Amino acid sequence: MRIALGVEYDGSGYNGWQSQPDVPNVQDTLQAALSEIAGESIAVLAAGRTDTGVHALEQVIHFDTGTERPLNAWVRGTNAFLPKDIAVLWAHSVSEEFHARFSAQARSYQYVLVNRPSRPAVHHGKMGWFHLPLDVAAMREAAQYLLGEHDFSAFRSSQCQAKTPVKNLAQLDIRQEGDTIIFNLTANAFLHHMVRNILGCLLYVGKGKHAPEWMGEVLAGGDRKYAAPTFAPDGLYLRHITYDEKWGLPQGTMPPCL
Repeated sequence: MRIALGVEYDGSGYNGWQSQPDVPNVQDTLQAALSEIAGESIAVLAAGRTDTGVHALEQVIHFDTGTERPLNAWVRGTNAFLPKDIAVLWAHSVSEEFHARFSAQARSYQYVLVNRPSRPAVHHGKMGWFHLPLDVAAMREAAQYLLGEHDFSAFRSSQCQAKTPVKNLAQLDIRQEGDTIIFNLTANAFLHHMVRNILGCLLYVGKGKHAPEWMGEVLAGGDRKYAAPTFAPDGLYLRHITYDEKWGLPQGTMPPCL
């Protein structure tokens, strides 16, 4: 039996999603809770990995089990064994053809940035911060250079294990609400640190270090060393995974991060 779950978590206290020895991570924590409900060892596979300090409003995972439980047991029961910063949102039975990673059609991320001289306190760890004034119009212009299918090697971590740097970025929207700037990105898949590296370059444009067309030059150059430094993970959220309707998974619009 294969079960898919939607999972929400605050990544502040974890060394990312991926299972690792001797450090707290979301995958091991979730597997331990599911194993309690199943009465057997459970191993899960996710739609994508998130880095240290990165949050998720809807990570999607699947696992196989020989244990039959009502779907609400995989939600409420598992949550009873999870810490308060991880929660299962929904559970759904799927066929063995479903794969959380390979069946995904798109991933959506959101970055929430507070743009003011003083750092955030109440939302510490939940929002990124940049102290200098940012030109949102210039960042929007720069973002247009990245839309579509491109080789994103210039925005790829040296530790990235993806087979190809070619990805299709379908959305890069930027909106401002007071002193908060919200970046929404959707692509078929993302490279390691791709979102945070894009953010770093957008902030270079926003603060006036480079003109918007510089973004196109960085993209075309394909060399990570000419791009901006990787920006902080604090305000980054895995927001939604898109699947074909045939799987019957919840496809409602996820709530905003804050």
